[in-house]
Amino acid sequence: MSTGREIDPHSGTETTGHEWDGIKELNKPLPRWWLWVFYATILWSIGYWIAYPAWPAISSYTKGMLGYSSRVSVTQNVAAARAAQSKFNDAIAKASLAEIQANPDLLAFAIAGGRAAFANNCAGCHGQNAQGSKGYPSLVDDDWLWGGKLDAIYQTISYGVRNGADQARISQMPRFGADNVLTAEQISDVAEYVRSLSKLPHDAASAERGNAIFRGDGACAGCHGENGKGNQEVGAPDLTANIWHFGGSKSDIVTSITNGRGGVMPAWAGRLDPETIKKLTVYVHSLGGGQ
Repeated sequence: MSTGREIDPHSGTETTGHEWDGIKELNKPLPRWWLWVFYATILWSIGYWIAYPAWPAISSYTKGMLGYSSRVSVTQNVAAARAAQSKFNDAIAKASLAEIQANPDLLAFAIAGGRAAFANNCAGCHGQNAQGSKGYPSLVDDDWLWGGKLDAIYQTISYGVRNGADQARISQMPRFGADNVLTAEQISDVAEYVRSLSKLPHDAASAERGNAIFRGDGACAGCHGENGKGNQEVGAPDLTANIWHFGGSKSDIVTSITNGRGGVMPAWAGRLDPETIKKLTVYVHSLGGGQ
């Protein structure tokens, strides 16, 4: 009986006898070396199933003849890394922030550890490069709400801002509009004056009226200072630096004056160990804006 096989006149290769719409299938088996490699991988997988944990069971899994565990391996690697770092971590635990900064080896170790801790814990708000965003302060400029010295940064990281903790930094900007302290026209004038402090485009006549309100009793100068330079004791920003926490447009400033502003930063003391907080402090201070 004929199998329907024939020699293809174009390639000189035998066909399989299968044909679809006039297209004939050539009999081109896989290369022998490829088949041997394929068989070898099957044998390897069988050996792997026997030697290593592989098959799920009802309450556990097969342990394998070698008894290998990736969890145990990771635990051992972490323990080895901690042991290797213990010399520096112990030194950081005993040293003051100034001593860490003065010791090149400790400083390099602290900055490396602080960078990793920042990426894991702080970058979600302040940005991967600490550039900040609207409502989240930039940590790479030289404008600090609560101070940029080592001790000030350590205090802020440890206890946070407006989070309810006993030692948290606390400040509150009044809601001048919502609480009817100032009228809408007065708020508009003050916003023009605030923009003038940073040399931004403004209405001169309106800004002059805003200047009087800004310096008036119970208004803005009590926290931001007579010249708008701010006050780190109460977290009042410098209004002359043209660095804006919540935006420097006229509408943003009007919103800030009308409704007040106040972000919350968590307290990291208790969440992170003291050595990590020291590393974070040194790292943030090193970003370029530390005082």
